[in-house]
Amino acid sequence: MSDIETIAVEVVYALPHHQRIVPLLVEPGTTAYQAAVRSGITQYFPELDLASAPLGIFGQALGTKGLAPAQQYVLQAGDRVEIYRPLTSDPKEARRKRAAKNAANESEG
Repeated sequence: MSDIETIAVEVVYALPHHQRIVPLLVEPGTTAYQAAVRSGITQYFPELDLASAPLGIFGQALGTKGLAPAQQYVLQAGDRVEIYRPLTSDPKEARRKRAAKNAANESEG
C-alpha cells in the first residue's frame, strides 16, 4: 500500500452514439493532460490524438477565459476532464441556415 494520497477525477470523451467515462485516482499535482493520458482512453478511441485535442473541465475549455492550458492545469478532487471532439459544422453557419429557413417558411405562410 502506498503512502501517497490520491484524488479522484474522471476523464470523459463522447462521440454521437458512444461515450466513455474513466474514473481515475491521481496524485495531487497531476495536470488535466496527464490524467487524460493515464486514463487509457485512447484504447477505446484509437483515432483520438490527445496531444492536439482540446480539453476542458466541466464545460470550460482549458487555455481560455483565464484557465491554464491542459498541460498546466492542476486537477482538483472531483474534476471532470472532458476531451472535446472537432465540431462537424460551424455553429454560427448552422444558426444562419436555420434562421433563413424559418424566414422562408414564414413568408410562405
